[in-house]
Amino acid sequence: MLEPSDRYTGYTAYDYLEAGKDYREFRYAKQIGRVPAYEGLQLTDAQKERSERLLREETVISLHEHVQVFPEDMGELRDHIRQGREPTGYQGLARSGLTAVFDNGMDGTCCISSDAGWKYQDVLFDLGVRMADLAHQDFVIKAESIKDIRHAAETGRVAHIFALEAATMIENEVDRLDVLYGFGVRQMGIAYSEANMLGGGLKERGDGGLTYFGERAVERMNKLGIAIDISHSGDQTCLDVIKHSRVPVFITHAGARGLWPTNRMKTDETIIECAKRGGVIGIEAAPHTTISPQHPKHSLESVMDHFQYCVDLVGLEHVSFGPDTLFGDHVGLHDAFSSNLSLGQAHANVEYEKQPYVDGIENPAEAFYNIIGWLVKHDYSDDEIRAVVGGNTMRVLEEVWV
Repeated sequence: MLEPSDRYTGYTAYDYLEAGKDYREFRYAKQIGRVPAYEGLQLTDAQKERSERLLREETVISLHEHVQVFPEDMGELRDHIRQGREPTGYQGLARSGLTAVFDNGMDGTCCISSDAGWKYQDVLFDLGVRMADLAHQDFVIKAESIKDIRHAAETGRVAHIFALEAATMIENEVDRLDVLYGFGVRQMGIAYSEANMLGGGLKERGDGGLTYFGERAVERMNKLGIAIDISHSGDQTCLDVIKHSRVPVFITHAGARGLWPTNRMKTDETIIECAKRGGVIGIEAAPHTTISPQHPKHSLESVMDHFQYCVDLVGLEHVSFGPDTLFGDHVGLHDAFSSNLSLGQAHANVEYEKQPYVDGIENPAEAFYNIIGWLVKHDYSDDEIRAVVGGNTMRVLEEVWV
């Protein structure tokens, strides 16, 4: 990873409040060095220099992350989440090289008032508290437009873009999309693994596709300028959304089912149809998702197998990265929230060896350093790397955001 950004002053989340008085204090996981540094690339000095230059100088965008810091003791996770005060990992972001990041916050684990999650008031509380913290520092800026991303790139900041993995919390109220847009949400999924009022989720036995209400919601997202994500939607719902949206859509964090046959991965048909309409797939790296037959122990190499598969399938201009990492024990989070996240159904029917973390893409601070290093090592040109780490995403956003 890079040295800390010169813009970062050392601010930590909620510094403007008094720990133990204004909020309950927890011991949080290390943002840097929680696990050993990845040693699989073995770059030459020239390759290291080129990788660091690209990470420093290019517009680097993650289509999907959770940039909060989680408790060191994951047994305290539910108590921590019920406080409704997620800390942003500023220290880690200062080492990441990211220009912009789509942060999906608590999403399906937003369990402030209900263990089931996805409650509208909880989501608004989460968004508002996170924004209050962002407003008290000057390194990570709340971003809502192309102009904001470019400003971040020009001034050495990180553009933080609020996103939600599903529209479940709008229930049957399409105008809630306007409220969420007003709060700063600029990317939203249709359904998570569970079906909702808009359409089918990827875990369901049957997928009836986009509902009539879902069509209204897609139309409203298009009018507002909310980028649509179909990562967790069922196969038919994905195809319906691609067809019904008048602008390209994202698969922000997934991989290829043709390489690893779980519901969590996307079919060739979905990836191809998304690309035909100008969309982009961001390659996922959350634990035990983008595994490959060649690299069954989930690592950077497994993830890049999915990258190469998708490039071969639809062309480099339709592929990017949404690593879906966080600061803390991601496997522990999955264990604690397996029912909320429907991991059993999402990863059903395929056996894999459980890993403690994804070696090489464990957290937001290291992910793009190693991704770019892999691309450099495998002789991708500067223009090709520029496209897949940010340029393709910017192209779609220029069409989608109004």
